[in-house]
Amino acid sequence: MSIVKKAENYLFGLFKDKLSPSFIYHNFNHTLRVVNSVKLLAEKSEVNEEDTEILLLAAWFHDSGYTEGCKDHEEKSCLIAEKFLKENNYPEDKIARIIQLIMVTKLAAKPDNLLEYIIRDADCSHFAEKNYNKLAELLREEWRLTMDKEFTDVEWATANRDILMYKHRFYTDYAKEKMQPVKERNIAVLQQTINDIESSKEKTSKDKLNKKKLEKLTRPDRGIDTMFRITLNNHTRLSQIADSKANIMISVNAIIISVALTALIPKLDSPANSHLIVPTLILVLFSVTSIIFAILSTRPKVTGGTFTRSDIDERKVNLMFFGNFYKMPLEEYNWAMNEMMKDRKYLYDSLIKDLYFLGLVLHRKYKLLRITYNIFMVGIIISVAAFVYAFSLI
Repeated sequence: MSIVKKAENYLFGLFKDKLSPSFIYHNFNHTLRVVNSVKLLAEKSEVNEEDTEILLLAAWFHDSGYTEGCKDHEEKSCLIAEKFLKENNYPEDKIARIIQLIMVTKLAAKPDNLLEYIIRDADCSHFAEKNYNKLAELLREEWRLTMDKEFTDVEWATANRDILMYKHRFYTDYAKEKMQPVKERNIAVLQQTINDIESSKEKTSKDKLNKKKLEKLTRPDRGIDTMFRITLNNHTRLSQIADSKANIMISVNAIIISVALTALIPKLDSPANSHLIVPTLILVLFSVTSIIFAILSTRPKVTGGTFTRSDIDERKVNLMFFGNFYKMPLEEYNWAMNEMMKDRKYLYDSLIKDLYFLGLVLHRKYKLLRITYNIFMVGIIISVAAFVYAFSLI
C-alpha cells in the first residue's frame, strides 16, 4: 500500500474518532476537497511523481491539527504528520518539505515556489466553488460553535468579500485562468447580498430613511464638500511649498553673506585685494536683496480679529479665517459658527471667500518668490562676472 493511501486511511480514522462534531467545515470532507484540488493543480502544473506525493501528503495532513483544537492547528498538524511519517520510515528530508507546505497554508504566509503555490491554491480552491456561499455558511456556524464568534448577515458577507478581494490571490497559472473568474463571480454575489441586505434594512426602517433624506437635504452635497476639501488642501500644500522655497533662499543667501563676511571682507583692507571690493559688494548686495524679498514672501498679515453680531446678521464676516475672530470670546464665536451652519448659502460663501483669499495670498507669495529667484540668479551671474573681470586685471 502506498504512503499516500496509508495517510488517507489514517486521516479518515483520526477525523472519525477524535474530531469534535462542532467542526462542520474543517473535517474530512474539506480535506478531501483540498486533496482533489492538489491532484488537479499538480497535473496541470506538470509536477513530477515525487513532488506530487509530497503535495498529497501535505494536503491530507494540513488540517489534522483541528483534532486537537483550533489554536495553532497548523503547528499541531505538522507534529501529527511528522509522527505518522516517521513511523512509516518516510525520508527525513521529505518530511521537512511536507511540514513547510503545511505551514504555508496559513493565510498570512507567503508562498515562494511552485509546490507552495499549489498547496495554497488548493487550500483556497473553495473560493472558486459555485457553492461557495453554502461552504462559507458551514464555516460561519463552525466558528459560532467552536470560538463563540457570531456575525450578522451583512457582517459575514462583508468579511467574506473583503477576504476574497483584498487578502487572497491565486498563484498557479491554472488557478489564475480557471479559478479566478469563478472567484470574481462569487465576489459579485457577495456584493449583491450586501446591497440587498442594506436595501432591505432601508425599506423596513422608514423613520431612518426619512431622517437620512432630511439630513441629505440640509447638509452640503458630498461632491461639493469633496471639492472644497481637495481645493483647500491643494492651496495649503502650495503655501507650504512657497514657504519652503523662501526658506531655501534665505538659508543659501545667509551662507553666502556669512562666507563673504568671514573670508572676503576682512581681506579687503589690503591694497593687494582692492580689486575684490566691487565684486564682493555686488555679491553681498544681491544676497541681502534676495533675503529681503524671501522674507517678504513669508511675512504674515494679521487682521483685526473681531466682529459684531450685526456683521454676522449681514453675512459680512468669514469665520473660516482665524484673523477675523481670534480676539473674540468663545461664546460669541460659538454663536456665530452656529448661525453660519444654519445658513447653507452663508456657509458656502464663507468657504468660497476662504479659497479666494488663500489664492490672493498664494499669488503674492509666488510673485515675490519669482522676484527673489530672479534677483538671486542675476546676482550670481553678475557677481561671478565681476570676480572674473577683477582677477583678469591682476
